[in-house]
Amino acid sequence: MNLPAFSWIRSYSRQYLRGDLVAGLTLAAYLLPAGIGDASLAGLPAEAGLYACLFGGLVFWLFCGSRHTVITVTSAISLVIGASIAPMSDGDPARHAALAAATALLVAAIAFVAWAVKAGTIVNFISEPVMIGFKCGVALFLASTQLPKLFGYKGGHGDFWERSGHFIGNLDQTNTAALLTGLAALTLLILGKIFLKNKPVGLFVVIGGIIAATLLGLEKQGVSMLGEVPQGLPKLGLPAVQWSDLNELLPLALACFLLGAVETAAIGRMFAAKHGGRFDSNREFLALSVSNLAAGLGRGLPISGGMSQSLVNESGGAKTPLSGLIAAIIILLVALFLSGLLHNLPQPALAAIVLVAVAGLFKVRALKRLWQYNRSEFVVAMAALAGVLCSGLLRGVMLGAIISLVQLIRSASKPHVAMLGRIPGTRRFSDLARHSKNEAIPGVLICRPESGLVYFNIDHVRDTILAAAERSQAKLVVLDLSASPRVDLQATEALGSLHAELTSSGMGFQIVEAHASVRDMLRREGFEEKIGRIDRKISVADAVDAFTNGTH
Repeated sequence: MNLPAFSWIRSYSRQYLRGDLVAGLTLAAYLLPAGIGDASLAGLPAEAGLYACLFGGLVFWLFCGSRHTVITVTSAISLVIGASIAPMSDGDPARHAALAAATALLVAAIAFVAWAVKAGTIVNFISEPVMIGFKCGVALFLASTQLPKLFGYKGGHGDFWERSGHFIGNLDQTNTAALLTGLAALTLLILGKIFLKNKPVGLFVVIGGIIAATLLGLEKQGVSMLGEVPQGLPKLGLPAVQWSDLNELLPLALACFLLGAVETAAIGRMFAAKHGGRFDSNREFLALSVSNLAAGLGRGLPISGGMSQSLVNESGGAKTPLSGLIAAIIILLVALFLSGLLHNLPQPALAAIVLVAVAGLFKVRALKRLWQYNRSEFVVAMAALAGVLCSGLLRGVMLGAIISLVQLIRSASKPHVAMLGRIPGTRRFSDLARHSKNEAIPGVLICRPESGLVYFNIDHVRDTILAAAERSQAKLVVLDLSASPRVDLQATEALGSLHAELTSSGMGFQIVEAHASVRDMLRREGFEEKIGRIDRKISVADAVDAFTNGTH
């Protein structure tokens, strides 16, 4: 099998090693607290997050195309996992973990199929406004799950509104020691984000929290601790689930795949634009597949490219994906020898880490930009946000995908039809609406549909041309098909109907500059018998000249 993702290995230079080592160390320090925190969002023990980062990281570097993308557990996917499988696990921790691992294996299978059929364009079906709204909704949902931990009491269940109501209604149960611990961690993390950007401040908060909990006896004061984290590695293998479970998990796995694919592609494109090179989304599908396979077999949860982790990797000096392997090896050493030290990590400090890590999901500036420049896309973002808060995370993902497809269909069904005028002093024509100095040709309406003409948009194109012809009272309608690469059967019939309506109103009708495949389609349907020969040599300017000279 030819895997072009290995090309960077063949060109690896020894001078890259120092940068990759430093970046790997920095990245591991960032991944450890993030992995633990995101595992808690999924309702899983801390080791599940470590195992996912560990096993996924051990293989992702071999297959990924982007030199800086990092595979990791993410807040959005973790929240979707936790909210979706909790009803299925019915409070059984072992079953909860097995379902999460099985979901990772399903994500691996979906990603492999996507790679095999070269479905890289699938990531373009989720629009940016939908992702902005979805992430804002996730950020708010996340806050409702973590604030009770920060205040030192047990959180509620259900959707965002139920959890928020529980938090507000139980503020009288606040544990002062827990709140002070969480606020101290939150303050340090915010200061670190301001003054020590892309530095492993979270690791220092973890270490400081463990030391403070041990010296001050915080557990005796009612502050919840992380608890036991098993030392060593899990037994690799398939999770203990039934075939019926896989059927129920399939929509969840599809949602996780969509989230992971979109996020990973966004990261890859960002770095490709910044550092040069070509981004191949199909290659990332293969990397996602093998890393989720490893995470699922290693008792982890679904993983994808992480934006903040990838930025940390880049700023740490990474030159190649080898930095991801180095980070995974460091996490391996922690799992084998140091996991016992995590017992005294205060839950309020962990909640602070999670809250700060995903604060960037709520993109106020992006919402403001949408409001200022495109109100319809702002409404779409708000619909995705409302879907998450009112219908849950999994339905929110699906609603976002549906909204994106509806947007795409709506846009494709109403292509722009430009009315052309002559560019002064030339024989060229362009859109009159965009260029007010263009010269309209008296008695001639020149129309250029800026899309292929197919069954779902031809009615819009025909109605637009008829309306423009009626307003202009033209004697000749010239249809410029230079921007229409294809015409289907229904569109051909609609063009025949357009010709009939125009001629019945006393107007001429002429098609110019059609592509070869379009001319062939029109000829097969006998179109030339109705309007005359469609000559590939005749341009818009030629048709206008023939009309003005009286030779049309």
